[in-house]
Amino acid sequence: MKVSGFTIIRNAEKFDYPVKESILSVLPLVDEFVVSIGQSDDNTEQIIRSIASDKLKIVHSIWDDNLREGGKLLSIETNKAKAQISPDADWCFYIQSDEVVHENDFDKIYSSMQKNLKNDKVEGLLFRYHHFFGNYDYVAVSRKWYRHEIRIIRNRSDIVSYKDAQGFRKTNNQKLKVIDTGAYIYHYGWVRHPFAQLEKQKHFHKLWHDDDWLQKNLDEKKILNYEVNDLLEKFQGTHPSVMKERIKLYNWHFDYDKNKVKLSLKEKFLHQLESLTGWRIGEYKNFILLK
Repeated sequence: MKVSGFTIIRNAEKFDYPVKESILSVLPLVDEFVVSIGQSDDNTEQIIRSIASDKLKIVHSIWDDNLREGGKLLSIETNKAKAQISPDADWCFYIQSDEVVHENDFDKIYSSMQKNLKNDKVEGLLFRYHHFFGNYDYVAVSRKWYRHEIRIIRNRSDIVSYKDAQGFRKTNNQKLKVIDTGAYIYHYGWVRHPFAQLEKQKHFHKLWHDDDWLQKNLDEKKILNYEVNDLLEKFQGTHPSVMKERIKLYNWHFDYDKNKVKLSLKEKFLHQLESLTGWRIGEYKNFILLK
């Protein structure tokens, strides 16, 4: 069984992406790792090259900043990176540059790939999510956050990145048939210094909207203060070991008061129902889960 990892990155230092930790967390599970680096204004390439591994395969790409339609550029770049994977790879392990895998889940992930290697019905492997917010102690638990996504796919040309690169589908737009690995992705996209978070959000929204929209809708004060009208819970687990040093550098203030969160009666009911039963009514699922 041959496994190839892949990711895309641009301006990792400027936007404070934990891309080094992300790659390091997946390296033990793959035979090669493709890193596609977009044109950057910082030391992104030096950060990637500081990873001491002969598994790394660095390629370069020019991102088209004129593409501002539903995050389409991210999907295009993800597919370009996937195209660089060795043809003889069986599985492709995609990780975004603000996502990290916990070493405690290595056995689950590897066994899922090995067990389903010859089962052609299984087109991808599903992961669960911890979405950290504000700092490393809180996870977002409301309906606004997706609970599952595909991160390992067959090395097939008819499987491509979907929409804004959150997940994958077939080229005919069919959903992939997947098995749940039971493993988690630790998503740190909303844990960074407020100034870096502001710059990241400005850049992110440029992939979706024009400048007029940004001026009208991007509230810098709220982002800088991490103001959130959302449900967060204290994280009770441990972080991946590769995040240890980054967590030590945590140097900004974040407060969360659950009593200040204002939810509609509908939101309160749906959250309580989910808490009691695990059932999320109307949940978006970009996959077909096999038993």
